Amino acid sequence: MSPIHILIVEDEALVAAMIKEALSGTKYHVRAVAFDKASAEKYLATEPIDAALLDINLSGHFEGIDIGRLIRDQHHIPFLYITAHADDQTLHNAKLTQPSGYIVKPFTERDLLAGLEIALYNFHQRHTATPDIHTINLRIKDPLSARELDVLRLIFEGRTNQQMADELFVSINTIKTHLSRLFAKLHAASRTEAIARARELM
Repeated sequence: MSPIHILIVEDEALVAAMIKEALSGTKYHVRAVAFDKASAEKYLATEPIDAALLDINLSGHFEGIDIGRLIRDQHHIPFLYITAHADDQTLHNAKLTQPSGYIVKPFTERDLLAGLEIALYNFHQRHTATPDIHTINLRIKDPLSARELDVLRLIFEGRTNQQMADELFVSINTIKTHLSRLFAKLHAASRTEAIARARELM
């Protein structure tokens, strides 16, 4: 089995070394360790990274969430947050980036390995289960907008209106408007019908 290349983003050298040591001798190979946001961005752009472990608080700033957002939008690999911060606001900001896991410090080697295993499994299950919805526009007269495609993807993932609003940074009323237009274009009256119609078109 090929090793799974891991990027560690952690500004405390001792913690980074502890994580690296915990992963040694496993199927996980630490490809790079970044101590700041700029280094993390460089490694993501230049190294073959399969998954990332991100500290949220880097040098007193919550830049780990910015890195998580970058991975979500551009690199499409599983990532976990490792942090001492578990307050409601931090959790809210973190979950919007769709991490595959969240490990709270202090943690054990077992916590780390179990968290990685579950995160990678869930990530790949989610992404192999989500169909390529963009092909729908090749088969309908009135194509779905980029935001309507986002909403359709979230329907497939089982998200509620509130979860959609949080993830897309819009109001629930805006989500309802997108749903109404989406249903009209797919000739569907409900989420279930929209999914069935979308599957027919793909």
